[in-house]
Amino acid sequence: MADPSQSFMDMFRKLGEQLQIPSFDMNKIMEHQQKNIDAISRSWEAVASGATAMANKQREIFEAAMKDAGEMVQHYQPTGSPQEIFAKQSEFAKKAAEAAIRNTRDIAELVQKSSAEAFKIIQDRMHESYDEIRRSLEKK
Repeated sequence: MADPSQSFMDMFRKLGEQLQIPSFDMNKIMEHQQKNIDAISRSWEAVASGATAMANKQREIFEAAMKDAGEMVQHYQPTGSPQEIFAKQSEFAKKAAEAAIRNTRDIAELVQKSSAEAFKIIQDRMHESYDEIRRSLEKK
């Protein structure tokens, strides 16, 4: 009995011959797909690198916040007039708010950088792919 997959392939080959469809270079197709997979892999590496950098930054922020809070607790002595106590608390709140804004900006920049890098890898591969297709069509 004939191999069903072989007869299926023969059927398509014969159909292609009858319709005079040009043959496909499977090596070129595989090479093209390998480049696509490579670009996706590099894109994910960029995203993973960005996630690692962001996690490191968040750890650094947490450690700095714990250090600052510890120092504040050690040096906090609620003495003086209510205005002086309020001024000390206001100064600490101001420093904490400035640090939060700075840290948020730093994290946003890390996310933007890794996203842009990942997008550029895919975008460059798309342009390269279009050029490959255009060149292959120009040859015929």
